[in-house]
Amino acid sequence: MEFIVLVGYAAAVIIGVSLGLIGGGGSILTVPVLVYILGIDPVLATAYSLFVVGSTSLVGSFTYMKKQLVDYKTALVFAIPSFIAVFLTRKFIVPALPDPLLVLGGFEITKSIGIMVFFALIMLAASYSMIKEKGKLEDEKDSEVNFNIPLIAVEGLIVGLITGLVGAGGGFLIIPALVLLAKLPMKMAVGTSLLIIAAKSLIGFLGDVSNQVIDWKMLLIFTGLSILGIFVGSSLSKKINEKMLKKGFGWFVLIMGIYIIAKELMSMG
Repeated sequence: MEFIVLVGYAAAVIIGVSLGLIGGGGSILTVPVLVYILGIDPVLATAYSLFVVGSTSLVGSFTYMKKQLVDYKTALVFAIPSFIAVFLTRKFIVPALPDPLLVLGGFEITKSIGIMVFFALIMLAASYSMIKEKGKLEDEKDSEVNFNIPLIAVEGLIVGLITGLVGAGGGFLIIPALVLLAKLPMKMAVGTSLLIIAAKSLIGFLGDVSNQVIDWKMLLIFTGLSILGIFVGSSLSKKINEKMLKKGFGWFVLIMGIYIIAKELMSMG
């Protein structure tokens, strides 16, 4: 096995560890690892990311289910429009995107470059949400769930569209929505978010099966290592300061996002 493939598989474990430690961030790492380390086409990498993130989040959500930290009613209200958006995006919108997306003078923006730049912009948004102080989001007092159904549904639709385009689970968008719009306590929001991410990502992946040639052996090994990582991360989370970790990870994601934008824009020259 080539050294670079081993590096990619080691990164799969790190992706799982990050999900286990902070309940998110794994999807932000998956696409860059698949594209830049394993050399997979960005469109296919976003499909693989949906499967990896979906499977790993599903395993992670079981822990929260056992502790009764999943609000199924809220998950349903958020998830239905999100499911529809992510499936339709993967099935119809992504295959229909023109290649090149845009030609500006001597510059050509290909479909692959467009997806990676959009993904990097999502990374920048994710890093901001991880670096800044959460304030209200840290409140873990129990409160009655108070639905703002139209807003939750619209947020679900937007997150589904983003998930479909870039293969990111969208936890950094889902958790604030659940806390602020559904008034869920933080721990309940994390558990509910993992279940939504799992179902939404795996449904999105189904939209790809007919459009892409899937390397199942590589994908299942990568996913298995990521799932192993989530158990490692969960046990480490009891010993590490979560706030410091989240902030540090946020800075790392910010640097990665800037790097991807610079790399992709330079390749246009």
